[in-house]
Amino acid sequence: METTQTFDRLVRAEFAPRSTYLNTASNGLLPARTVAALHEAAVLRAEGRPLTPLHEDVEACRAAYARLAGVPVTRVAVGASVAAHTGVIAASLPAGAEVLTAEDDFTSVLNPFHVRGDLKVRAVPLERIAESVRPGTALVAVSAAQSADGRVADLAALREAAREHGARTYVDFSQSAGWLPMAADAFDFSASVSFKWLLGPHGAAFLVVPEDFGGLTPVLAGWVAGEAPWDSCYGPVQELARSARRFDLTPALFTFAGLRRSLELIEELGVTAVHAHDVALADRFRAGLADLGHTPVPAPGSAIVSVPGLGGRQGGLSRAGIEVSDRAGNLRAAFHLYNTTDDVDRLLGALTG
Repeated sequence: METTQTFDRLVRAEFAPRSTYLNTASNGLLPARTVAALHEAAVLRAEGRPLTPLHEDVEACRAAYARLAGVPVTRVAVGASVAAHTGVIAASLPAGAEVLTAEDDFTSVLNPFHVRGDLKVRAVPLERIAESVRPGTALVAVSAAQSADGRVADLAALREAAREHGARTYVDFSQSAGWLPMAADAFDFSASVSFKWLLGPHGAAFLVVPEDFGGLTPVLAGWVAGEAPWDSCYGPVQELARSARRFDLTPALFTFAGLRRSLELIEELGVTAVHAHDVALADRFRAGLADLGHTPVPAPGSAIVSVPGLGGRQGGLSRAGIEVSDRAGNLRAAFHLYNTTDDVDRLLGALTG
């Protein structure tokens, strides 16, 4: 009971949405502490004070993400987007290499492999991705939770299949980091944005690489990728960072100032508690949909619920103060720590008519 009360108290202190916000799969809400940190960062810049605290925020975020991902901090690089991280991985593959992907996965996970033009990119249904790994598959790239409908990949089966055939693995945790345990150590590469379930501002993304860097070349490396960044501002970088920081992109400092506080909140609440809360609400919505005669896309254990044929209701729901998404004609509702059973029941009530 005390744990539940602590969870509720923390959430109430940080969030006061003015709508029934069920759209975290698009953007998470910013905690109050994050908003305050963003303001403080802007004032610091406006007053011309040293930016040292903002650079410290970047390293604090790297360390917090490493803890959430379950990997050493030396394996974590910071950047701005999953697409850029995917591009670094795509650039490392030899011509003709086969990349196995899930059909209709999010574009940032797929497109850098396609634009190479000399890779064999093969797409299969998500449910068949583990069984579709074969001899000669160089890399399997997939989202842990699908953006469009919330289906959760069987990552354990994928890991075993990849290991059996000598394929590397790349997992995008963007739609699950923050509510679903990551266990990123089980995969060669993984990435995530921070503005969804991790509750941060836009402009930050993380990349996890193996200790030996997995054959990646830091093709986007600038001065921040040097072992001594402030000594690497002019001319070629003489020594790349000995850690995954060699894959860093110049950070959006304000973003990391806010994100540090968002990650602190996630850690205070605990991913296990957030997972239980989020999935319970999603299951309540699924049960209510069944009572209304609607069948969502099967996605057991997911905090995202997608309902075929109801995407057209999104505009009306938004005007009524209920924020959801329209994805490929499906109504997508995403439940997170600031949502309650009242939010679920309000959405179900709005769909009754």
